Amino acid sequence: MTDKKPNSSKRAPSTPHRASQGNRDFRKRTRREAQPSDISVSAPHGKPIDGNADAQPAILLREGREKSLLRRHPWIFSGAVERIDGAPASGDTLPVRDSAGKFIAWAAYNAGSQITARVWSWREEETIDADFFRRRISAALEARRALLPSPASGGGAGGEGKLTAQNTGARLIHAESDGLPGLIVDQYGDVLVMQIGSAGAERWRETIADILQALCKPTCIYERSDSDSRTLEGLELRCGVLRGNLPEAVEVVEHGLRFGVDVAEGQKTGFYLDQRDNRALTGTLAGGKDVLNCFCYTGGFSLYALRGGAKSVLSLDASADALRIAEQNLTRNNLDASRAEWQEADVFVALRKLRDQGRSFDMIILDPPKFAPTAAFAEKAARGYKDINLLGFKLLRPGGLLFTYSCSGGINEELFQKIIAGAALDAGVDAQIVHHLHASADHPVLLSFPEGAYLKGLVLRVAGTSLT
Repeated sequence: MTDKKPNSSKRAPSTPHRASQGNRDFRKRTRREAQPSDISVSAPHGKPIDGNADAQPAILLREGREKSLLRRHPWIFSGAVERIDGAPASGDTLPVRDSAGKFIAWAAYNAGSQITARVWSWREEETIDADFFRRRISAALEARRALLPSPASGGGAGGEGKLTAQNTGARLIHAESDGLPGLIVDQYGDVLVMQIGSAGAERWRETIADILQALCKPTCIYERSDSDSRTLEGLELRCGVLRGNLPEAVEVVEHGLRFGVDVAEGQKTGFYLDQRDNRALTGTLAGGKDVLNCFCYTGGFSLYALRGGAKSVLSLDASADALRIAEQNLTRNNLDASRAEWQEADVFVALRKLRDQGRSFDMIILDPPKFAPTAAFAEKAARGYKDINLLGFKLLRPGGLLFTYSCSGGINEELFQKIIAGAALDAGVDAQIVHHLHASADHPVLLSFPEGAYLKGLVLRVAGTSLT
């Protein structure tokens, strides 16, 4: 999948993998200056007032506004805050207290965000220091060892254990879900990519890099702190080598398939690790089918389909650079190029052309842009998702399978299913859900933080005859 936000007013300089203006289906290839209204939860009382500047720094909540924290939700919005005592700077760790002064949590403060603080720990006796981060990072690495089919140790060539030859990539740290708000760390072989999206993680950036270097021993730690959350946190975008040297070529192996990863300019941290299990499912169901892969990025779903015995695979994306890497990935894996077609196109336009040409497919994959980063964009995003899924249903043969995804945080699973149901109704087809899909196990979702469940997907089978 490739990134672009619709109606962007501010555009980044052109770089490799960056699409030209007008490509509606290329995510994060343009940047929009985030506005306070983008936050999904508003702050009705406005900015918290400054308290006693001479007092011990602390966050004091309004009466009755501690309920979400008592349920262990790690965000504190500005509307819940009565006052800020002391004179803390963004990134400082402060105690959070209820209106009666009772301790609730330790949290990283940010004066410039509507998320005033993000919780590090609920234990009053906890000290937020380098040892704290070492414990949290070690725990995250250990969890990957236990969760992944090919256990991830967080180890590069010199770490304690390694990913296997069949799988050399994993998300090692998944932000709030691993108790480290704003911190993402992905592993591609001996290279780690770190992304910081909060003021608290920013304050501990060098310490975190040192710990990762010591525990994982990678050849390189590359920083990709260029996500939209940085803007919402009032932080400047930043990319570059943090430790070691970036190899000329970075590769990840996934279930035995090899993919080139552009950690410096590619999507997210270079590759969509969250779709690992869903790509594997695609491969098991693609045998003998004509497949259409939309928003294909560097060909992940396409290669799985080809290896799974697909009769043909047509892959669409707006980025010529992404398609170039996709074709290189095809060659890397010695797959039959005669069954693969790559097409640079605006997917919305291309789908209509395919419909008008009378084309049809046995399997269609729709892995589109993040149309709704927050709930404020949900209504507009729903139209985009309905549009592409309506076209997808019209292009499916009877008995065909539609793999459809949303990675939009502002669209929850229930709403997404309603949108797809509406698209099927308008397309005049009867469709059955045969799989509910989510991110792979190295992207866990904290029960008290449902916002972490950003990726949702459905596999739908179009009935051969009407069910009514």
